[in-house]
Order: sequence, then C-alpha cells, then structure tokens
Amino acid sequence: MSHVPANPTAPLSGQTDHRTVLSAPKRSTHLSFFMAGFALSSWAPLVPFAQARLGADSATLGALLLCLGLGAIIGMPGAGALAGRLGCRTLVLAGGVGLVIALPLLAIVSTPLALGLCLLLFGASVGAIDVVANIHGTQVQKIANVPLMSLFHGLYSIGGLLGAVAVTAGIAAGASPVLAASASALIIALCLVVAAPGFLETRAGERAPLFVMPRGVVLIVGLLAMVIFLAEGAMLDWSALLLAREKGLDVGLAGAGYSLFACAMTLARLVGDRIVARIGERSMLIAGFLITAAGLGLAAWATDLSLVFSCIAVAGLAAGNVVPVLFSLAGRQRVMPASHAIAAASMLGYLGVLLGPALVGYAAHAVGLVQSFYAIGALVVLAAFAIPRALRGQA
Repeated sequence: MSHVPANPTAPLSGQTDHRTVLSAPKRSTHLSFFMAGFALSSWAPLVPFAQARLGADSATLGALLLCLGLGAIIGMPGAGALAGRLGCRTLVLAGGVGLVIALPLLAIVSTPLALGLCLLLFGASVGAIDVVANIHGTQVQKIANVPLMSLFHGLYSIGGLLGAVAVTAGIAAGASPVLAASASALIIALCLVVAAPGFLETRAGERAPLFVMPRGVVLIVGLLAMVIFLAEGAMLDWSALLLAREKGLDVGLAGAGYSLFACAMTLARLVGDRIVARIGERSMLIAGFLITAAGLGLAAWATDLSLVFSCIAVAGLAAGNVVPVLFSLAGRQRVMPASHAIAAASMLGYLGVLLGPALVGYAAHAVGLVQSFYAIGALVVLAAFAIPRALRGQA
C-alpha cells in the first residue's frame, strides 16, 4: 500500500517528486473508475437475455431493474461512512469482489427473486466503488495540487465504452452470455490485483453514521450533479426515440445519438484537467451547464440531421467535465467530511439518473418529446444560477 500521507498538507519525506510518489495511487484510482464503468456497461447487453430467461414482461423487468438503483443507493452512503474506518483499499476490494461474483450470476439466474438479489449486490458494489474512487481521487488530487478528476472520470467513461463493446462483440462472435459475463468478471479481478497495492493509507478510525444528510454547499453541489445526471439520463434513454420518431432517422441507427454523446464526453474528460487548469472551475461549470443546455435544446429543435448530431456532440463535450469538477468541490468544502460529502453528492446525482428518464417519459406523454428536451435544457440553465453558491467556502 502506498505510504503517501493521507493528510494533503503533511510534508513528503525528502524532496521526492510528487509525480513519482503518486504514480501508484493514480494508477489505483484510474483502475477503480475503470472497473465501475466497465462493470455497469457489461451488464447492459445482458438485459435482453435476462428478460428471456425469466419470461418477464417490460413492467416486471422494469421493477427488477430498480433493484440495481436501490443497491447503489445503499452502497453509496455506506461506502462514504466506512471509508474513514476501513480505508479506500478495503472498500474497493470488497466492491470489486462483489462485481466478480454478481456479473456471472446475472447471466445465469432464472427467477425474479434471484435476479433482484443479484442486482442489489451488483448495484451496491458499483455504488461503493464509485464513491470510494471519488474519495480517493480527491485525496490524490489534493496532494498533487493539480486538476486530475476529469481524467479519473474519463477512465470511467472508457470503461463504460469498452464494457458494452466487449460483451456485445463476444456474444455476437458466438460466446454464451455466461462466458461473456465471466470474461468481464475476470478483467475486473485482474484490475483489482493491479490496483490493490497502490492505494493511499487513508484509514482514520473515524466513526460515522451510515447515512448523512447533505447540507449547505454539499446540498447545492449534489443538486447540480442531479440536474446534469438527469440530462445525461435523458440522452441515454430518450435520444434514440427522439431521433427515430421526431427526426425521421432509421430506428436501427437511432442509437448512434447516445454513442456520439458518450464518446464526446469521454474525449472531453481526457483533456479536461488541462482545460480546468487554464480557465478555472467557475468558467468550466458555467460553460458546461449553459452549452449543455443549448446543445440539448438545439438538438430537439433542429430538423437537419447533421445539425442534430453536431448539437448532441457539443452537449457531450460540454457536459463531460461538469461532474468531475463538482466532485472536486465536494471533496474540498468544509461543511462536511469529504467522504460524507462525496457520498451524499453521489447519491443525489444517482437519483437524477434514476428519476430523470421516468420524468421525461411523463413529460413526453403530456406535452411531447421535443418539448420535454426543451424543459431539460431550461432546467440546466436554471441550475447554472446556483454555481456561484457551490463555489463558496472551498478549502
């Protein structure tokens, strides 16, 4: 385990270059984010096979899929509370083992109860790793004293892209869902082995409740995360329908909209730290919210497909670095302990992922899908007015 001091103000022994000392903690953080994204996207191609095994209708499947979100909502605050007592390394290892167990089972179980329990374990494991990776990442960033969170989140996006592609390609090549899921579990296990030695020694022995209400600036940061995650969730679940039903694109190609959005977000995160260092967090957040809103609104308004796809790409580029900056703010504020603040902000953000698609569905039924995207854009603009409040009181 790395012996870099958990207290970012503590001096390092000698004149050791931070870049050398932090290479192992950075690698562990990269792999933690990668594992969370890779695991979650590996499950997506398995959903139709799970539905077929259970013989479940859409309503039953939808209810079961809520177990994943419920597991995440349990795992996130639990990990935030336990991070100080057990350390980041222990919790990432526990979450990783949960993923290695759950992924193959998700391709095997054939009863609603068994699938629901597996999804609870899977969601709790992903949620725990997500929170702990952000806690560890903010600690590494404080010691390095340079922006790092965008690249950390970029590894989550890369994991997400590779997981979906790998499982889909494996099944298309003739592998069974069980074999494809087991291969994904093996990759996660290898990541755990490589990541384990490099975590910072962060255990502080502090005792904390398993659930902490966000307050002050943490509540503002969490609500901003909820809004941007809501916009991302709308793109994930509704962009294909928008393109097919409202823009006349062939249904077989409609999924390209979210793929473009996700790729643009990934690209933005890979270069985001340099941009944040140059223009600052305030400018990044304001530009991110306003340009994301404009991209979503114009994509819904435009009729020319080239303009629609251009607006989707711009929205992805703008949204990509909003969440990394927000988690950096949560880790630096002084109202709550960093681990509690990050867990609370993560949970509020995840509520946006869970509630967003459903809210868009109700709005689309009432006023139409295009108008629903206009409403999301307006909400993102309104949220931007809270950015100055989120930036107050930073350490």
